[in-house]
Amino acid sequence: MKVLWVNPSFLDYRVPVYAALNERLRGGLCVVYSKDRTPERVVRKIESAIGGNAVGLTGEHRFEFGRRQPWANSFLRVPYQPGLMRTLMSIEADAVIAEGFFQWAPAALIKSVVQKLPFVVAYERTHHTERNCPRWRTAYRRRIVRMTDAMLCSGTECSLYSQSLGMPAGRIVCGHMCAETDGIARRARAISDERRGDIRALLGIEGVAFLFAGRLIELKGLRQLLECWLRFEQAWPGAGTLLLAGDGPMRPELECLVARARNVRLLGHIDYDELAAYYAAADVFVFPTLEDNGALVVPEAMACGLPILCSKYNGMHDELIEDGVNGWVFDPLNADDFYDRLRVCAAHASRLADMGQRSQEIIQDYTPARAAESVVEGCLIAIEHRRGRRPTIDYSIRRPIERV
Repeated sequence: MKVLWVNPSFLDYRVPVYAALNERLRGGLCVVYSKDRTPERVVRKIESAIGGNAVGLTGEHRFEFGRRQPWANSFLRVPYQPGLMRTLMSIEADAVIAEGFFQWAPAALIKSVVQKLPFVVAYERTHHTERNCPRWRTAYRRRIVRMTDAMLCSGTECSLYSQSLGMPAGRIVCGHMCAETDGIARRARAISDERRGDIRALLGIEGVAFLFAGRLIELKGLRQLLECWLRFEQAWPGAGTLLLAGDGPMRPELECLVARARNVRLLGHIDYDELAAYYAAADVFVFPTLEDNGALVVPEAMACGLPILCSKYNGMHDELIEDGVNGWVFDPLNADDFYDRLRVCAAHASRLADMGQRSQEIIQDYTPARAAESVVEGCLIAIEHRRGRRPTIDYSIRRPIERV
């Protein structure tokens, strides 16, 4: 089977999946992407991984309407990529995958229609991320869904939203995404107990070490985290230390809040290769996001052996968090719920290592090879649907949940 995947922009974590998929298809994967949008380091990685099967285009023009904000649907970007349609039409394929519904997806759909090829949409959005979606966008997506043969969804929440757009559950496959966990897990395991102790001593860690890693932006729920932390410190003095790794526009505001706290450390930007040492030094990872399709920093922390305090607004919490087993799910907009989860972590400090071990066991299922199998399954469903036959393959990978 030959698969054409049209994805204008992606980051490092997609490269292992594309490599595994290309191997699974015996060299039959072609990825068309924008060299203007994709970071240079990722361009080098994808070209090394699948060689000439990675087709990078340059010279894209983008037109933006509305005020750009981190929240979904806050602005509209209309791209124009010279030569895109000509490139797509020249590539032989048995199935076409488009990333989402917009950007370069219309060009992929045109190829599908003209050449009568099965059409697959790879998707990540959820009911929560799309709560402010304009009606015209929803109507547009529903129209595209009627022309789509199968969908690849990031998780259960994405599957439920896709079903609300009209995609039957039987033509949805979940599990096509995974984090690049192997490398960071190896680096974390290489941190000796002595070095871990040195890092904790250098940072002046008391009690349980709570780690957040990510951009310091409003979307990540950091204001709610620090306001809740101040309450936690007053009630449980010395029970924990909060480590904030990252940088961003919220830093000045967060510095004011940190000045009122005793055990909060603003670590600033940390290179990706160095982040494993902080995962190793921490006891629990806290992720209070207010909106995320499925943040890949969470499986990275799980691979490093950390239990997770995870916001219910992270789109993949159902798949990754077994509440009370490898972490807890909470509502960062509910101050009492948030505080209670911090308190529970401190009260169960002796259990955190075992919970982190369970995190590692769960994340072992999310591998590039497994993701590649999910993609193949979705393409086979699309092919059989296009032929007008009921799919006969075994839906064994991440079966979606029916919308109630």
